[in-house]
Amino acid sequence: MPIERLFDIPRHQLVNYPKADAIATKENGQWRPYSTQELIDISERLALGLMALGVAPGHKVAICSGNRSEWALVDQAILRIGAITVPIYPTSSKDDYAFILKHASVNVCFSSNSDVHAKAAGGGVASHCFTFDRIGGARHWSEVLDLGDAAQAGTLRAFEAAVKGGDLATIIYTSGTTGKPKGVMLTHANVISNLLASIERFPVDSNARCISFLPLSHIYERMLMYMYLYVGVSIYFQESLEDLGDRIREVQPDVFTAVPRLLEKIFDKIIAKGEALTGIKRRLFFWALELGFRYDVHGRSWWYNVQLAIARKLIFSKWQAALGGKCRVVASGSAALQERLARVFNAAGVPVMEGYGLTESSPVISVNDLRNDGLRFGTVGRPISGVEVRIAPDGEILARGPNIMQGYYNEPELTKEALDSDGWLHTGDIGELTAEGFLRITDRKKEIFKTSGGKYVAPQVLENRLKQSRFIEQVMVIGENRKFPAALIVPDFAFLKDYCALKGIPFESREQVITDKRIIDRIFREVEAANADLGNWERVKKIALLAAEFTIEGGDLTPSLKLKRKPIMAKNQALVESVYAE
Repeated sequence: MPIERLFDIPRHQLVNYPKADAIATKENGQWRPYSTQELIDISERLALGLMALGVAPGHKVAICSGNRSEWALVDQAILRIGAITVPIYPTSSKDDYAFILKHASVNVCFSSNSDVHAKAAGGGVASHCFTFDRIGGARHWSEVLDLGDAAQAGTLRAFEAAVKGGDLATIIYTSGTTGKPKGVMLTHANVISNLLASIERFPVDSNARCISFLPLSHIYERMLMYMYLYVGVSIYFQESLEDLGDRIREVQPDVFTAVPRLLEKIFDKIIAKGEALTGIKRRLFFWALELGFRYDVHGRSWWYNVQLAIARKLIFSKWQAALGGKCRVVASGSAALQERLARVFNAAGVPVMEGYGLTESSPVISVNDLRNDGLRFGTVGRPISGVEVRIAPDGEILARGPNIMQGYYNEPELTKEALDSDGWLHTGDIGELTAEGFLRITDRKKEIFKTSGGKYVAPQVLENRLKQSRFIEQVMVIGENRKFPAALIVPDFAFLKDYCALKGIPFESREQVITDKRIIDRIFREVEAANADLGNWERVKKIALLAAEFTIEGGDLTPSLKLKRKPIMAKNQALVESVYAE
C-alpha cells in the first residue's frame, strides 16, 4: 500500500510485516515489546486523549525524551491528529527549552524524567505537561491514555483523512554550533521521500533488528525509525549510552546508526585492549590493524585477501562479537568519519556506510552503498534518488529535491538565506563531486577561517588528522585572524595515565599532568607528525592542553557531538591569548 503520511507507516507494516516486537524498551530489567497492532492501537488512544485536551490539526506538541517506546507512540498520535511534533533534546539547556516552547507556541509537552520535566514545565508555556516516568506532583502520560479510552474515534478519522503529504509533520530546532536554535519545518512528504530513497541503499529486511540510541530528537535517527518501521525492522530503543555495550550484546542488532565520535570511542577501546596484549597476540593484533587501514573495495591482491581472511578469523571476529555478532551495517553520519576508521571497520567485517545530510534535507542527501559498487572511502557516497547536488563556485554544496525543508519556522529572512529562488538548499558545507559522482566533504563553510596572513584553513580536516593519535581524545583547531593555527587539545587521559606509568612520569591529577613539559612535548610530537605533509600555512604551530572534556552539558558540544566553537573559544579565551602571546 502506498504511504502518504507518516502515520500510514505502521499500517503498512501491519499489512506486510506484522511484528510481535515492532518496537521495544527495557523496563524493570526486561524488554517490553510492542506489536505492530499495539503500536497502532495505543497511538490511537493517545490521539483521542490529546484531542480531549483540545489538541487540533496544526497545534504543536513537544516530546522531550531520550529514546524509548513512548516517544514513537506519542509521535504517531500527534501525527494522526494532523498536529505537529516538536522534539527537544533532553540535554538541551533550560534557556533553549524556554525559547523553543515559546517560539513554537507548544500546546502540550511530554517529558521523560524529573530533570527534563523541570525544564519543560518551568516556563509555563504549555497548557499540559506529562511525564513518561512516574514523578511526584507531575501528570503521568497514562492520564492521556485514560482520556482516550473515554472518547469516540469518529472525529479522529476525519482528522486523519484531512492530513495530506504536503502538511507540516514536524518542526525540529537545530541545536546549531552558533546562535539561537532555528525551527526546521518538514512535511510528511519531505520525510517519506527521504526514507523511500534511502531504503534503496540500506541492506536490511524484515528479519532484522536494530538498536536505536542516537537521539530521536535529531532527524537522522528519527527518519531511520520511520524507515525501520516501513521495512519491518524491529526497533529496540536504548535511552542511555551508559550500558550500551550490554544492550548491544543482548539485542544482537543487524544494524545501528552512529556518529563518528562514537565509532572513535569504540575504536579507542579496541586499541586499549590491543595495547594490553603481549607477545605474539599483540603482534598479531597490530598486524591486523595495519592491514585493515589499507583495506579497499577494489584492487586488493590475492595475497592481501589471504592475509585479510586470516586477520578476520584470528582478530577481527572479536570486533564483530563485541557488537552482538550479527551486525550487517553501521550507518554513520552527522560529521566526517576518519577515512582510516571506515577502512578498518569494513576490513573487520563491520560494514560502515557513511552518508551526508542536514536537518534541512530530512536528512539524507547522499550515502555510500555497500552493494552495487557504491562504496568509496573518503566520500559520503552518491546522491540518493530524486536529490540533485551541485557545487557552487565557492565550493559550497547545494542540494535540491523533494526532501528539502519548507523553511525555518517564523524566520522568513533566514529561510531566504538558506533556500534560493530555484529551490536549492545552501548547505553551508564545502565539498566536491568526484568523476564517478561521489560526494566528498571538506569542511563547514562557516568554520573555515582565514589567518592574518590571508590563508584559508579548514579546521575539521586538521582535527580528524590529530584525532588519529592515541594521545588525543578531543581537539579544536583555532587561528582566525592569527599568525598561525593552534590547537586546544583534551588528551586521552586513560591512555596518558598508562604512558606516564611506563615512563615514570608523575600522574597526580589531570590538572597536574597537562602542565608537565614532557607530556606537552610528547603530544606536540604527535601534532608534528600530523603536520608532516601539510602546507606551512595550515600546520598547527602551538598547542594548549585542557583538563576538562568538551561535553554537551558544559555547552561545548551539540547533541550530535559537534564542536560549538564560539562557546569553547569564549570559555578558553585567556588560554588562547596566552598561546598566541608567547
